[in-house]
Amino acid sequence: MKLHTVHEGGGLCRTIEVTVVQRQAPQLPPVTKFSPVADESETTGEELYIPPLNFAMVDNGIFRSGFPDYPNFAFLQTLGLRSIIYLCPEPYPEANIEFLKSNGIELFQFGIEGCKEPFVNIPEDTIREALKAVLDVRNQPLLIHCKRGKHRTGCLVGCLRKLQRWCLTSVFDEYQRFAAAKARVSDQRFMELFDVSSFRHLPISFSCLKR
Repeated sequence: MKLHTVHEGGGLCRTIEVTVVQRQAPQLPPVTKFSPVADESETTGEELYIPPLNFAMVDNGIFRSGFPDYPNFAFLQTLGLRSIIYLCPEPYPEANIEFLKSNGIELFQFGIEGCKEPFVNIPEDTIREALKAVLDVRNQPLLIHCKRGKHRTGCLVGCLRKLQRWCLTSVFDEYQRFAAAKARVSDQRFMELFDVSSFRHLPISFSCLKR
């Protein structure tokens, strides 16, 4: 567990709690092999992998989705994940914890409350800490997820896109594609105002910037 203290104007202090489940590679139990789900709708009887809700590739080694469940575990194993960036404040389910342990996947939890407008309060410092974890190539391949893969995940990916020098129109288009009818003006305003200048010194390895 890490505590980050941020000093703001007027002497106010806020403490951000970031929970990190450390990977203990030398003591990993045998990897549990999860089987694909049999396709009962097809006459071929082929087994199919089931991605989590709203799954998509963001960039090389970076994926996004809604909350993964047991039927998605076999698919996640094909990604060779090193880390999961979890953006909800609720404890991670025990079944998911066991899956991470058996596959040597590290969990980074950045608890952001899932509020509805007009009470949305996106903690910028938490988004910054999560973005640092995403940018660390030692954590990749990684999966970013919240509950539905829409708002919290969308804001983090949107800030990542600004660092990749996407124009705001494209950032918002991508956000709205996942949020659909649930798109929030407050989320888009947050992404518009998010300052990425403090990340400029970090090495960028995104495929869209390799030219």
